Amino acid sequence: MRVGNTDFELRTYRTAFYGEGLIPFRVVYRESDLLLLAEKDLSEEAFKRLLALRQSLEHYILKHPDFLSSLKPLPLDPQAPVVAQKMFRAAQKAGVGPMAAVAGAIAEELGRALLAEGLTSEIVVENGGDIFLATKREVTVAIWAGDSPLSGKIGLRLKRKLMPCAVCTSSGTVGHSLSLGRADALCVIAKDTALADAYATSLANLVKGPEDFPKLQKALKKTPLLGVVCVVKDKLFAWGKDLELVATNTH
Repeated sequence: MRVGNTDFELRTYRTAFYGEGLIPFRVVYRESDLLLLAEKDLSEEAFKRLLALRQSLEHYILKHPDFLSSLKPLPLDPQAPVVAQKMFRAAQKAGVGPMAAVAGAIAEELGRALLAEGLTSEIVVENGGDIFLATKREVTVAIWAGDSPLSGKIGLRLKRKLMPCAVCTSSGTVGHSLSLGRADALCVIAKDTALADAYATSLANLVKGPEDFPKLQKALKKTPLLGVVCVVKDKLFAWGKDLELVATNTH
C-alpha cells in the first residue's frame, strides 16, 4: 500500500511541521506509516525504498529473533544489513534493545537514499513521531504531548546549521510504543536518527513524574545529544545548548 499527497489524513498524534515550500505525502507498508515532505511527491520512489528496508530487516529477524524481542543491547553483528547495524550501535549507546531504534533508523535511511539519488535536495521523514530532517531552511517541529495542557503549544526551532538532524519522541501516555515511564512526551534532538530514537526510549523510561527530572539531568551528562525536552502534565524539562523552544499554535 502506498498513499500520495492527495489522499491522506494526518494522524492525530503526528508532529506538525512548518516547512514552507515542501510537498507532503504519505507512504504506508504494514506497520510503517510515514509522512514525508520533499520538493515533489516521491510516493512511488519512497515506497520502493521503504519496502526494501523492511524486507532486509524482516529477513534478518527471521534468523535472529532475539533482535526483535530483546529489551537490552545486543552485540553488533557485522553480517546484519546496514539499517540493523545502525540499530545495534544506537541501542548499545542508549542501553536499550535494538528495536527501540527501528523507526528512526528507517526514517534516516529512507531520507538519505532519496537525497543521494538526487530526487530532492530537501527531505523530512516522520515515522511514528521519529523524524529525520535535511532541509536548507529553518524548521519548527511542534510537540504533541497527549492530554498535557502544553501539547501543541510549544515547538522546537531547528536552525539550518543543525541540518541534517533528528527529532525523536517517546511517550508513556500516547501511541503504541513501549515505554516504562509516564512522560507525555520526551523529545530528543541529535545528529543521528537511530540514536535519537533509542535515547528517547531510554530517557523516557526514567520519567514517572516531574520529580524524576533530576534523573534526566544526570543521565544527559555523558550523551552526544543536542537537546532534550520532556513534558509531564503541565511541567516542562528542557536541556541542551542547541535547544530553542518557541510558542506554536497548532490547535
